Amino acid sequence: MTKQDKKRVEELEHKFEAIKKTKWATNTRIASSVVWNLFLLFLVIGLTLTVFGASVGAGYFASLVEKEPLRSKQEMRDQIFSYEETSEIYANGKYLRKVRSDIDRKEVKLEDVSPYVINAVYATEDEYFNAHKGIVPKAVFRGLFQDVTNSDSQTGGSTLTQQLIKNQILTNEISYERKAKELLLAMRLEHFMSKEEILEAYLNIIPYGRNSNGGNVAGIEAAAEGIFNKTAKELNLAQAAYIAGIPQAPFAYTPFYNGKTGLKDEAGLKPGINRMKTVLFRMKETEYISEKEYNEAVAYDVTKDFRTAAQPPKSRDEYLTDDIQRNTIAILANILAEKDGIDADRLVEDKKLKEKYNILAERSMRNDGFRIYSTVDMPLYNALNDVAESYTQYGYTYTQTVTDKKTGEKTTEKLPAQVGASLIDNKTGKVLAFVGGRDHELEASNHSTQTQRQPGSTIKPLLVYAPAIEYGYIGAGSPVVDVKFHVGKWNPVNFLANQELGIIPARQALESSQNLATIRLYKQFVDRRPAEFLDKMGYTNLEANDYENLSAAVGGLANGATVQENTGAFATLANGGQHIKPYIVEKIEDSSGKVIYQHKAEPVQVFSEQTAYIISDMLRDVASSGTAKNMKNQLNFNLDIAAKTGTTDSYSDAWLVGYNPNISLGVWLGYKYQTLSLQGPGNAQFGTTNTRTTTLYAQLLNAVNKIRPETVGKEARFQQPKGVVSRSFCGISGLAPSAACSAAGLVRSDLFNANVMLPNKADDSIISSASVSVKGTRYAALPSTPSEFISAGGTGVNEAFIKRMLGPFGGDASKLFPASSGFASRVVSGAVFPADSVAPAGVTASQNGSVMTWNSSPSNDVIGYYVYNGGTRVGTIRDGQSLSFSIGSGTYTVRAVDITGLTSASSNAVTTVVATPEPEKPAAPETGSGETEGDSSATPPGSTTEKPKPPTSGNGDGKPKPPASGSGDGKPKPPASGGDGKPTPPASGGGDGKPKPPASGGDGDGDSDGE
Repeated sequence: MTKQDKKRVEELEHKFEAIKKTKWATNTRIASSVVWNLFLLFLVIGLTLTVFGASVGAGYFASLVEKEPLRSKQEMRDQIFSYEETSEIYANGKYLRKVRSDIDRKEVKLEDVSPYVINAVYATEDEYFNAHKGIVPKAVFRGLFQDVTNSDSQTGGSTLTQQLIKNQILTNEISYERKAKELLLAMRLEHFMSKEEILEAYLNIIPYGRNSNGGNVAGIEAAAEGIFNKTAKELNLAQAAYIAGIPQAPFAYTPFYNGKTGLKDEAGLKPGINRMKTVLFRMKETEYISEKEYNEAVAYDVTKDFRTAAQPPKSRDEYLTDDIQRNTIAILANILAEKDGIDADRLVEDKKLKEKYNILAERSMRNDGFRIYSTVDMPLYNALNDVAESYTQYGYTYTQTVTDKKTGEKTTEKLPAQVGASLIDNKTGKVLAFVGGRDHELEASNHSTQTQRQPGSTIKPLLVYAPAIEYGYIGAGSPVVDVKFHVGKWNPVNFLANQELGIIPARQALESSQNLATIRLYKQFVDRRPAEFLDKMGYTNLEANDYENLSAAVGGLANGATVQENTGAFATLANGGQHIKPYIVEKIEDSSGKVIYQHKAEPVQVFSEQTAYIISDMLRDVASSGTAKNMKNQLNFNLDIAAKTGTTDSYSDAWLVGYNPNISLGVWLGYKYQTLSLQGPGNAQFGTTNTRTTTLYAQLLNAVNKIRPETVGKEARFQQPKGVVSRSFCGISGLAPSAACSAAGLVRSDLFNANVMLPNKADDSIISSASVSVKGTRYAALPSTPSEFISAGGTGVNEAFIKRMLGPFGGDASKLFPASSGFASRVVSGAVFPADSVAPAGVTASQNGSVMTWNSSPSNDVIGYYVYNGGTRVGTIRDGQSLSFSIGSGTYTVRAVDITGLTSASSNAVTTVVATPEPEKPAAPETGSGETEGDSSATPPGSTTEKPKPPTSGNGDGKPKPPASGSGDGKPKPPASGGDGKPTPPASGGGDGKPKPPASGGDGDGDSDGE
């Protein structure tokens, strides 16, 4: 270096040192040092967090997949290729049909698929398929980031391998656990299968929306045939792009509606067309097609190639197939869960877990080649459905306009009256046959096993009367109280809203289905939770309130029951109180013939054998003379049958469930929507609800007996077990007969469960009684009640009895023995009328010839009327007698008399004058001249000096004589048979002069149900 260069360097160093000493340089140096140190600090923190995050992520990933079993190569390959074999269904041991798959799938080899399809799949579903090892990390992280940030853009990140794992090995469950397993298994599968095998499997299993019949399709071959009526190899570019675009949103992009509706309209097709254009654009961008091919395909009218919709075959077997498949899935779900060490109770409680195993079970059921053996007897099944299809009196078919939420299209939906029926073998629980509905295409819900409806009065023997006998509250004929009451705002009534039968036998209350008596009885033991009996008998959807609500006694459950559940519960009574759960799948064999499931009955003793027999005996009356008598009258063979009808509010449901010792048959009628009524507009022409239900039931049972008489066993009779005894008791109290009860003619006898209840305590309810009638109801006479209105020497009951019978609900004691009661002519309730100190209101009298009539007093305590002539009382008319009186000459008035003896003001007067007859002229003397001589006052021969007599009814004092029935005191005498001055009522009356209504309280046709 020259001296000049050195000098220049020194000058530069000097200048640099000078600059370093300036304030600006000092600040710059300090700032850069801080920045550098911060950079190093953040770098270290970042690396630390990255390592930590990666460790946590790896640990979390490991925790998600730790329970995933390590599948072998063969296991994974078998599961991936498990789409080939379809399970089969057998009935009566004979092949019935293949499992009806929800998805139409046809296998195809990769070489038989159009290259356009393959390239379209690559371009839209997995651009890097031939390069990755099962997953694309950046796609996974992108998807995770979008999920964590809840991004509106969800681009997904599943490779074809991942989609194959999700569809064939795992489920569609949305969870990080499932996703982690999917990633792990996808990478593992890439080691066990070639890319060609993975692609071929994917093309055979992926869903492609609907075909022209509206059915679901999976696999490229079924999609090509179902949409374009071509093979997968024949698809052109536009068709291939259309199908390849469908899997992203199968039911939005498919060109067909569900069911028979056919091809979508232009607006409905637009999303699929736009998706096709997107697929073509991606194929061009990824250079699978040229610009020219792209333009030609975009301009191609693919809609003209869509296949014309064909009508898929429909039959009654679809109800059967659906039900067998549903039960098989439930069985297989339990088997699969058990293999994984999951308790059955946990599967019930954990809905998400149950959903997962149901998906796996359904896949297994459809694809694992099982042979499923059913309990259904096909001749019986066809016989029941033949009757159901030919029956014409179901009811009116309603219609409603329905708007499609997606398309806005309006269609008219038919809503016919529907039917569900179930036939069960009592001893085994086998479902022998059922009716699922009237038209599977119109309404696919199985009304025998899926539809839950309120049971109406069919619940009464199960929830009220059987428990009451089991607990020892009643025997078959024990008295129950059918008198109105209210609890808060709840005012229950009988089927006939104004009807109160008073004290009646439990047998009669069940026969005519009295609501008031049933609820009062239920109140006595509801705190013992009798709904637990329902739970034991197979009611699967009870809620907490069902164990407490009094309305449950008349069918007011939260969810109700299916026909099969209700019929199975009645089969418990037929089976000696032992419940055997109904079932339809007998056994399942795998493809090699190995039995993987065999049904085993697990009987549950619900009621004692004695209780079951007594209830069955009571329900015999329902069939022979009660609400189901129309059914028994229409049977063409003799059968020892017990039955119960039921209807719900507004007739939205109608039931009849019956049984003999061998089989139980339940039938339900109703509409899809419970707001529609079987008695609503248009239904009058079909007859009453009761008639329709009982007639259909009889026809079904006749068909069963015709096809399988040995199954019905018409010779079978209910056998009375030991412990069921007949005992006498006082009919009004249920206690042992006392001398007073016997003298009053109130002793009855009926069946008791001797193990829990016998009428041993002597009756103490009866007293002598004097009563008076007030507006047709009898009350205890008061000390001030006029004796002429009192009926003395009858049979009465004491106040303690009244309080005991009315119980916690209370009620009107006078209604305990109404005119319709079988006890009315012999027993007075003992109720005291709430009298006041106000005289009754007066009446208005009128005259009709020789008869005076008057209106009844509006006062509510009137026991009769006094009739006066002038100031003299000439007649007494009791409550219930005709408001009329035969009159002669004089001035008549009427006064109303109340129970305390007070009288009203006199009515207006009715005055009658009897005309005096003119005297006869004397006869002319026989002088021959025809003239009379002498004094004009002379008395003619044969005449008298007395005044003309009044009519022969007089009594010699010039006053008219009352009718011949009089007593000589001017008062009319009651009919001669009265004895005590009271009239004898008609022979059919209840002791108060009124005719007696039918003993059952019904109208002879309808069902006395309802809440």
